[in-house]
Amino acid sequence: MSRPQPRDSIALMEGYHSPQIDVDVRLNTNESPELPPRGFVEEVALAVSEIKWHRYPRRSATELRTAIGKLHGVGHGQVFAANGSNEVLQTLLLTYGGPGRSAAIFEPTYALHSHLSRITGTNVVEGERTADFFLDMDEVERVIAGSRPDITFLCSPNNPTGVVDTGAQIRRVLELVSDGGGILCVDEAYGQFADFSAIELIGPEVPLVVSRTYSKTWAMAAARLGYVVAPEWLIAELEKVVLPYHLDAMTQIAGTLALRHIDAMNERVARLVEERGRVMAELANLPVDVWPSSSNFVLFRPRELDGGDVWQDLVDRSVLVRNCASWPRLEGCLRVTIGTPEEDDRFLAALMEVLA
Repeated sequence: MSRPQPRDSIALMEGYHSPQIDVDVRLNTNESPELPPRGFVEEVALAVSEIKWHRYPRRSATELRTAIGKLHGVGHGQVFAANGSNEVLQTLLLTYGGPGRSAAIFEPTYALHSHLSRITGTNVVEGERTADFFLDMDEVERVIAGSRPDITFLCSPNNPTGVVDTGAQIRRVLELVSDGGGILCVDEAYGQFADFSAIELIGPEVPLVVSRTYSKTWAMAAARLGYVVAPEWLIAELEKVVLPYHLDAMTQIAGTLALRHIDAMNERVARLVEERGRVMAELANLPVDVWPSSSNFVLFRPRELDGGDVWQDLVDRSVLVRNCASWPRLEGCLRVTIGTPEEDDRFLAALMEVLA
């Protein structure tokens, strides 16, 4: 008896994985190095104790969506929340992508944009960024005019490179996408680190969605909560596709209560930005190439040693960073998440030892 086979496109895929290794210093997944404030944890614990466990959660997640909307100056009808921003992106692709449709990406960029596109049967159209990994507007115009993608993805700040797209660039891409009858999705998973947010460009008839996550600056990776802000008509289409009761009661509670602690989040971002500057200054003194970052991570490439060997040597010293060799054009590159000063000191000391 032969085993049933998955779709041909799935059988050829490799899954998206980030190693989870038992080390002293884990700096590979861009998590916050700090816990949320104690007051938040206590508030969540109290609210969870009052959950009616025999009932389904609120399918509409209205309280959570209202709180998120207030944060961004929109109504709850312009917010869609799901289990991490990846489920948000998957729902967008299930709604506006699929067989016979296409999504445009500009490499190197967040791997899930292409991975989720292919999982949903959406054809992927790839453009290239510049040599320094910034957005190449001539290339963007070529790709969008030539293929008229149904969805165009931008990631700003970009993962794994850390560079940002300017407001003028995003506005121009939105014009091109609108003229072609498509949707622009700006992935702002690290948006709190940037000076410009595409959320300010959203309007009633603007084909724009902006995705955010609680996993990074809100220090809530364990909760798996993400959302998009978009026009109401687009949100209504996403709600047709998502599974019923997909967002559990605890996640809705945690997401709502977290927004009471925005000052703590902003202070955490400020500390990470300052620490990022220190780490980048130290890296500049080592035999590595370093790219400018506007996020909570830094991309670098050893000049004299193989990046994969350096990655393993760091693991041997109980320090885990991300090996980016699988990304297009990032052979030999490593990405380090900004951690606590103590964690970063361990990383820098280990890296100096390895490079020596």
